[in-house]
Amino acid sequence: MGYVLLAVAAVAAVLSAAITVLVRRERRRMPSSADTHQIEATATQGFRDARRQAHAYHHFADSTGVSALRDRDNGSH
Repeated sequence: MGYVLLAVAAVAAVLSAAITVLVRRERRRMPSSADTHQIEATATQGFRDARRQAHAYHHFADSTGVSALRDRDNGSH
């Protein structure tokens, strides 16, 4: 019984320490400025463009792109 209580206390201590670190980190975070919003929007757009380009490369992997057109026309997606 003593080992169970000790294990529960150890888990509670680890969780409380992790929560404390996260709360402190969130409080230190600076409020977002207009520049920050613009940077995040640009980064998100860059990720979106990269994902679209990767998707296009996946479908047009062959030189003619016939398989991609065939897949598109079949409605297999």
